[in-house]
Amino acid sequence: MSLTQNLYTSISSPSSAFLAHSNFNSRAKNVSLPAKRFGICKCVSAATQEAQTAYKTTVSRNANMTKLQAGYLFPEISRRRAAHLLKYPDAQVISLGIGDTTEPIPEVITSAMEMRSRALSTLEGYSGYGAEQGEKALRAAIASTFYRNLGIEEDDIFVSDGAKCDLSRLQVVFGANVTIAVQDPSYPVYVDSGVIMGQTGLFQKDDQKFGGIEYMKCTPENGFFPDLSSVSRTDIIFFCSPNNPTGAAATREQLTQLVKFAKDNGSIIVYDSAYAMYSSEGLPHTIFEIPGAKEVAIETSSFSKYAGFTGVRLGWTAVPKQLLFSDGFPVAKDFNRIVCTCFNGASNIAQAGGLACLSPEGLKAMHEVIGFYKENTDIIVETFNSLGFNVYGGKNAPYVWVHFPGRSSWDVFSEILEKTHVVTTPGSGFGPAGEGFIRVSAFGHRSNVLEACKRFKQLYK
Repeated sequence: MSLTQNLYTSISSPSSAFLAHSNFNSRAKNVSLPAKRFGICKCVSAATQEAQTAYKTTVSRNANMTKLQAGYLFPEISRRRAAHLLKYPDAQVISLGIGDTTEPIPEVITSAMEMRSRALSTLEGYSGYGAEQGEKALRAAIASTFYRNLGIEEDDIFVSDGAKCDLSRLQVVFGANVTIAVQDPSYPVYVDSGVIMGQTGLFQKDDQKFGGIEYMKCTPENGFFPDLSSVSRTDIIFFCSPNNPTGAAATREQLTQLVKFAKDNGSIIVYDSAYAMYSSEGLPHTIFEIPGAKEVAIETSSFSKYAGFTGVRLGWTAVPKQLLFSDGFPVAKDFNRIVCTCFNGASNIAQAGGLACLSPEGLKAMHEVIGFYKENTDIIVETFNSLGFNVYGGKNAPYVWVHFPGRSSWDVFSEILEKTHVVTTPGSGFGPAGEGFIRVSAFGHRSNVLEACKRFKQLYK
């Protein structure tokens, strides 16, 4: 096995000691040890000794955690990037993998956060705990900006520390005894949180799926929208549009089909609209534009990819009053109970930034940032098209989905990283239907995107 193969074999294993520090001196040779006359010398590692003597509680591990496969996708990519830098310490690595924003937050937004922060140093401006559901002014602004004339009111809005956190809180609301469906491929948190909650069976290595999950296949052949006639009924349907990772955006007609499907089956849709502001005109920007959706859908969203709030942490979930469990109890009341129990509300400084985002100046600034990233997607799409690849996404989302037919996604990821020092994301990390694809993120400085595309052309020309 080559050094490169050894490298990637080591870092792909959850139990790898690849980065572990060792005191062993490989230069020591011909060292003689005094032998005892009547004994056998055994070599016992420090780790083994520690394992033998370590104190253990009597608490059993959550058995559902053992079902999870390796590490969560994005930390695994970070580990491989770190290993690559150990191998090539002078490499100028460009990250177009994890979907983290790179451009500065517009000053109209940060200045509002600064004012709120400074006010906390005064008696008049200090505030402690706020409402767990979010500040009234921000909830009202979200409702009027994103759901105007759609019947979603400010008390249907729950402000949070991000859509990802709310997705997990919703899983707590639903509990272990529900069945779930996910797009395939899809954002990994839907599956992983379901596994942790105990909603699934074991991982099936042959088809790379968890038992008990309905995987709704989304491929170029079906326009990245599942054939609902072949989808089994589940309690919860996770759906993201514009989609992460494929970049595909569902049409009004397709979402109408989805809402009808949910209503016919008595299901609840958890609709992830974190990229809605990237959508072109004419496409729905919220599930609640579809008649009847308030009776079957919840929507999560975020300021992360609009305003560069990936580190600031601010999002929201809309839970309509019309959405009821089978016994007639409002879903919103249970979600409110979970929020009040598990959460103390979003940072008041972050909420000041969120309110500034929704001012006329803030909306203009956010659209400018989004426009910048969409220009990046155009550059990436043009690059791979010029190289003869089939390319999807990019138009309505900050992700480009590139097809490498017949090849392993992780192999392509490794090839690109090894030969171009560019980090992408392997499509198979989003589900079995992502095999043979890579996701390229448009979140990057323009100079880095141009340089990465130059390297792609050199590799695949």
